[in-house]
Amino acid sequence: MTIGLFIPCYVDQFYPKIAVATYKLLKKLGYDIEYPKNQTCCGQPLYNSGCFDDCKPLAKKFIKLFEKYDYIVAPSGSCISMVKNNYKKISDETDKIESKCYELVEFLHDIVQLKDLDVSFDAKVGLHNSCHAHRELNLASKSELHEKPFSKIENIISSNVNNIIIKKPSRVDECCGFGGTFSLNEPDVSTQMGLDRIEDHRQNGVEYITGVDISCLIPSLPSKLPIHLN
Repeated sequence: MTIGLFIPCYVDQFYPKIAVATYKLLKKLGYDIEYPKNQTCCGQPLYNSGCFDDCKPLAKKFIKLFEKYDYIVAPSGSCISMVKNNYKKISDETDKIESKCYELVEFLHDIVQLKDLDVSFDAKVGLHNSCHAHRELNLASKSELHEKPFSKIENIISSNVNNIIIKKPSRVDECCGFGGTFSLNEPDVSTQMGLDRIEDHRQNGVEYITGVDISCLIPSLPSKLPIHLN
């Protein structure tokens, strides 16, 4: 089994250590990993801005690069959602890749069925439920949204990480405010939504916040906030 590692633009540019950690984890689990060096943006910013025609060459390139792999895995819920849910609207070749695309945690939960990784993290951690993760990838199904909002994410963490304390915010379905181009068009509203989200987690006394979309974890927030966004 060979996995094509898809690393989104913002991971590559801002948090390359996440790409390296994803590679190391999948390698440790015994998978054959390849990173297509010619990969580029999946086209999500263009698509969300209504530039559908401009997305088509990017989709075509993505499909050509990744169609040979058994699975396509990325540490990004939003970019995997773009490929799985939006490519079909601009391309007639998505049958070559659509069923093989997985966000990292989704892959670990559904395909690997990872258990007993035997690692420890002694901290109180808040889980952020990103919009793409639960509304489009169903990492938390609609029927579970309020009762078990982090089903797959929480299952992976609780099954594999010792000593961790998981805390959920009071509004599990609330957006962080990033919203891609929304944060550019409405920066004040976006920033306030991010501050509200941080405050919700702060009330739980968490030391870290985690989630499946790093884009949701890097809002423009005042540096005085003593919370690590990991």
